[in-house]
Amino acid sequence: MAQQTLAGCRFGSLTVLEDSGQRHGGSILWRCRCDCGGELLAKGYQLTSGAVTSCGCVPKPAHSRMMDLSGQRFGKLTVIEDSGQRSGSSVLWRCRCDCGGETLATRGQLTSGHAVSCGCAPRQHSARGHIEDLTGRQFGELTVIERAPIEKRGVYWRCRCNCGRECTVTDTCLKAGHTRSCGCMRHSASYNRRDLTGQRFGRLTVLYPVSEQTSSKAVVWHCRCDCGNEVDVSRKKLTTGVTQSCGCWKKEHSAKIEDYMHFQDDTCVEHLRSIREGKRKNKCGFRGLFQKKNGTYRVTIIFQKAHYYLGCYKDFNEAVRVRLEAEESLHAGYLNAYEQYEKRAQADPAWAAENPFYYRVVKENGGFRIETNPPDAQPADQPEPSRRRVPVIETCL
Repeated sequence: MAQQTLAGCRFGSLTVLEDSGQRHGGSILWRCRCDCGGELLAKGYQLTSGAVTSCGCVPKPAHSRMMDLSGQRFGKLTVIEDSGQRSGSSVLWRCRCDCGGETLATRGQLTSGHAVSCGCAPRQHSARGHIEDLTGRQFGELTVIERAPIEKRGVYWRCRCNCGRECTVTDTCLKAGHTRSCGCMRHSASYNRRDLTGQRFGRLTVLYPVSEQTSSKAVVWHCRCDCGNEVDVSRKKLTTGVTQSCGCWKKEHSAKIEDYMHFQDDTCVEHLRSIREGKRKNKCGFRGLFQKKNGTYRVTIIFQKAHYYLGCYKDFNEAVRVRLEAEESLHAGYLNAYEQYEKRAQADPAWAAENPFYYRVVKENGGFRIETNPPDAQPADQPEPSRRRVPVIETCL
């Protein structure tokens, strides 16, 4: 593939001489000569965007958008004059291509590199300007062969790996070092057997590699946890932080959760209280509401892992009212029943042992029927739960 170059192009008072061989942030620094005789180095996108048009001898105009582009060259285009036409609020400049054709383009299209010819040649410049030719360059195990004809965002290059296989990689992944092989390095002995002995990952200290491997042929390492247990963990799980203990860390965390969160009958009491305090919202501006394409609001509520549909409403305030009534019936009702039960349980532990907390919601006849422990329930083989029906109107207006 022929090397893309800006050599010989003019940008304002500057004429690009050659690639200086220097790089800054992965971008080529081009050696340019100003009309005054001075020289400077500039990046390709600085030249094509109009950010640098001289060595500094020419002050930039106060209003760059009104800059006269007549006579300037952008790719194969030479700006002739202001055509007098507008695209929105942008001036359309009449340009002559090297092939003899003419075209109209805005200043933004010219300076950004989107317009480089009348259409006679395929576009060879990205939005940022010059595309660096990577043909023949080496990136890890990969050698760039040619640019791949892939019509996707970004620049793709066909590469040959040292193992003999070929792959397609973007220039960004190559330059940043994210891709350095066709994938064979992940299974190679030199990659997988990097010595992790003595290294610490969370609470784990690596002792030695074991003979077995994972399905992806990654090495498994034998590790000792700070608690004294020993486990076998793959290299990937260690280096990515997926596994940081033998499992004791998770058990300790779960035990700590029980200290400040109370779960009763598949329901977290603290979670219900946070909902009641209004800490949870969504894009509609209120919890439990979803705006449909026709503008109506679908109202739902979740309780004890069950999803209840409460209807559709055109008015936002009406939808909020229905949601609040359901919260008062289900969430507030549960919290009140739980608080009463806790008081009775603390006063009479023997009664609590024979009467575990019970709160069930049954949806029937357009409403909710709630079954729970009566606060004055007497010990029995099967205590009869109290029942109350909470009406909830379901409509779709």
